[in-house]
Amino acid sequence: MSTEVDKLKSKGNLALKEGKTDVAIELYTEAIELDSSNHLLYSNRSAAYASLKKYDEALADAMKTVELKPDWAKGYSRAGAALTYLEKYSEAEEMYYKGLEQEPNNDQLKKGLQECQDKKKSELNPFKSKELFEKLKSDPKTAPYMSDPQFVKGLEEIGQNQQALSRYMHDKRYIDALGVMLGVDLTTVTNDDTDPLIKKATPQSQNEQSATAESKKRKEESKKPEKMEVDESDSTKKAVAEKEKGNAAYKKKDFVTALQHYDNAIELDPDNITLLTNKSAVYFEQGEFDLCLKTCEAAIEKGRDTRADYKLIAKAYTRMGNVYFKQEKWSDAIKFYDKSLTEHRTQDVVAKKAEAQKCLKEEEKRAYIDVDKSLEEKQKGNQLFQQGEFSRAIQHYNEAIRRNPDDAKIFSNRAACYHKLAEWPLALKDCDECIRLAPDFVKGHLRKGQALLAMKETAKAMAAFNKALELDPDNADAKDGLRKCYSQDDPETRRKHAMQDPQIQQIMGDPAMQHILRQMQENPGAINDHLKNPEIAAKIEKLMEAGIISIRHA
Repeated sequence: MSTEVDKLKSKGNLALKEGKTDVAIELYTEAIELDSSNHLLYSNRSAAYASLKKYDEALADAMKTVELKPDWAKGYSRAGAALTYLEKYSEAEEMYYKGLEQEPNNDQLKKGLQECQDKKKSELNPFKSKELFEKLKSDPKTAPYMSDPQFVKGLEEIGQNQQALSRYMHDKRYIDALGVMLGVDLTTVTNDDTDPLIKKATPQSQNEQSATAESKKRKEESKKPEKMEVDESDSTKKAVAEKEKGNAAYKKKDFVTALQHYDNAIELDPDNITLLTNKSAVYFEQGEFDLCLKTCEAAIEKGRDTRADYKLIAKAYTRMGNVYFKQEKWSDAIKFYDKSLTEHRTQDVVAKKAEAQKCLKEEEKRAYIDVDKSLEEKQKGNQLFQQGEFSRAIQHYNEAIRRNPDDAKIFSNRAACYHKLAEWPLALKDCDECIRLAPDFVKGHLRKGQALLAMKETAKAMAAFNKALELDPDNADAKDGLRKCYSQDDPETRRKHAMQDPQIQQIMGDPAMQHILRQMQENPGAINDHLKNPEIAAKIEKLMEAGIISIRHA
């Protein structure tokens, strides 16, 4: 089945390159029906749908890709692109950011994110609306303006660059146009002469002028300093001084003194949430995590009340995330890192979140380990292998590995399945993992040699079979593998490979063997005498297997 899926995918890729998008989609769909867990198929079909401007379908496939392979950045890129085309810019940005959490240096994601943000900004320009001109032509107030080419040219300029609007605000016609687009009459929005953009359409009555004067008077009164302003200024200065003393003590790790100074500063300036976040940092260093969390919560609550800078609130959330990270409560850490990123996005917090996610996955993986269940799944896989059900056997070996990823033999067994399915790169990967876990496991080296031989990597295959012979000198499969390696090469290449074998080098460097070989060359019949010696016979057989010498019988 795996081979059939690969064939369909390859045909789909070719059709897509040739511009036969509908055909490509049909082929990918057929492949998905055979293997609905293959994320690459959904990703490719998403690209095909996008090329046909079927963005809803492209998005559905992209989200399925992300579901199947959440650590693959390209899935997020596909989803971000589809959402951008659907003009769901905030959701698209979120997808791109999630992709960058997986691959922070991915240029495709960075480019997609920039394009999304550029489009989002352009959509905020009401003068760029597609229905702009029709709307202005149909409105009685602005219809006469549309016969003026200069006015239309001004609209087009503002549509290209919204900043250009400031140059036209002296012209009432553009204010009228903006009002029509926004659905309000901007000439009646305000009666304040100080408005820099909009002047009143009609003169004020005496009562209106009186009301305006009273309003201005109240505004001026509100700007006057209160009687206690000097005292507050002194308090602020004292709070800053206490904060600096607290910072100095913190750097010296004199945490008790630092807390005293921060408390003094908070008394003097209770609305400054930086003092609370500094205090939480002391608790963090002391390992007083509950107090640290409560102080951060107080800082966030105070920040909301006083409308503090979102960066300061983000800092409090980050510290809460750090507390849970320190306690190895990965889910909680991720939750608060997300809250921090919602307030203010920094690469440092993105990296911390990614690390927490990695730790969570490792923890879940460890929690899933069960040696008994692994053995049970392995036995099911072995039974299916004996029945020739190799694809189904792989599924059980997959589960066995998840339950016990340190069992080298399961990787060897799965490699055997891949051999049967001619999936040589996958077989090789499992062999390498098997050897990493159990370097002395002969079967791992044998299967590696067989995979490399099938891939025409003769020299590497020889090395694998020779390693198997080092571990088991009489292993018939290793010897047979070497013979096949030699048979694949021409005589000269075979001899060159053989001379890289340390055992061959040792035999050829033995003066006694050099004498015997010269004697055999001068007198072929002399070999019969030498073959009577088992040690010399073994060396001659080794040289024959390597293609170094050959014996012709009369």
